[in-house]
Amino acid sequence: MFEKIDPNTMLRLKKWAYLLVFIAPTTLVLSWYMASQSGAAANLWAFFPLIFIFGIVPVLDYIIGKDAANPDEATQVPSLNEEKIYRVFTLICFPVQLAAIAFAGWVFVDGNLFNSVGQLGWVLSTGIVGGVLAINVGHELIHKDPKLENWTGGLLLATVTYAGFKVEHVRGHHVHVSTPEDASSSRYNQSVYDFLPKALVRNFLAAWRLEKEYLQRKGKKAFSKDNELIWWYGFSALLAVLFFVAFGWMGVLFFFAQSLLAGLTLEVVNYIEHYGLHRRVLENGKFERVTPAHSWNSNYLLTNLLLFHLQRHSDHHAYAKRRYQVLRHYEESPQLPGGYASMFVLALIPPLWKAVMNPRVEAYYQGEMDQLFRDNKRVNNIASNA
Repeated sequence: MFEKIDPNTMLRLKKWAYLLVFIAPTTLVLSWYMASQSGAAANLWAFFPLIFIFGIVPVLDYIIGKDAANPDEATQVPSLNEEKIYRVFTLICFPVQLAAIAFAGWVFVDGNLFNSVGQLGWVLSTGIVGGVLAINVGHELIHKDPKLENWTGGLLLATVTYAGFKVEHVRGHHVHVSTPEDASSSRYNQSVYDFLPKALVRNFLAAWRLEKEYLQRKGKKAFSKDNELIWWYGFSALLAVLFFVAFGWMGVLFFFAQSLLAGLTLEVVNYIEHYGLHRRVLENGKFERVTPAHSWNSNYLLTNLLLFHLQRHSDHHAYAKRRYQVLRHYEESPQLPGGYASMFVLALIPPLWKAVMNPRVEAYYQGEMDQLFRDNKRVNNIASNA
């Protein structure tokens, strides 16, 4: 629908369309309102955010189509980088996320709307919204140098108790992406259910190890005020206390449950972003540098707007500090057949996922499949020794 629109026009259209990110928390409010008006059907409305994100959005993605517009490096990127409104969009996600989980916690504990099935749907829905609002936006911000943005990214991640991502993602994942050393790079023929527990454990441990090594290089102790992970997890603990004060133990249960689900949402996306891709080993035994070829790219317009261009992941990994509004589409990068919303659902059904994605991996690495199987063996060895 939009592929033939003039790139300058598309860039102007997208400027305010990034506010679509707030559709995610809005679905929670709409879900609560409709449930309060629905009587016996209230529990079904608890699942509405899930249905919207993973049912309606994929359909709209294919109807709306792709966005081929890239900003001109010389004439447009400098001005786009300086426009403060793009930063405002991401920064206001922090108070919105706080409001969303506080509201969702109240509905879960004191709303008297849902039975146990409805409560399950509500927690799942809140976790998915956290994945969109807290982790996705936090991911954008932790790559930025200004302290206001960087710290806001850490605070967003702390609202879902996933602050280790701030350290491991930047110092670990971006260094080792698409190699056996990276727990967030899924390997060829690996199911998401095999990937998730390994990624959660290895990334949590790696974050603390990386922070300890960083502090040791500076002559500082790992267990000290200089350890940023202590501060971020301390903020998570503070939120848990506030949920206890406001809602009791059920509030604490809700806070950590939505945190876990938001973290799982992130790791499923990680699974999608790098499935089966690998960096070639050079003659000197080192891995080739990271390029746009080491991440799956997806250029579906709607999900890119909902996720601040996260799906232009190939450019992000090649140039990690580029701001979301200037990320580029690489046609030569490996391309996903859908947006993240549809690929997320597909990943949860391993036979279908492999039927769709394995042929794409094999076609992309025609003649090099031996390296994929070699990397699989190295990953298994690393995981077993972790």
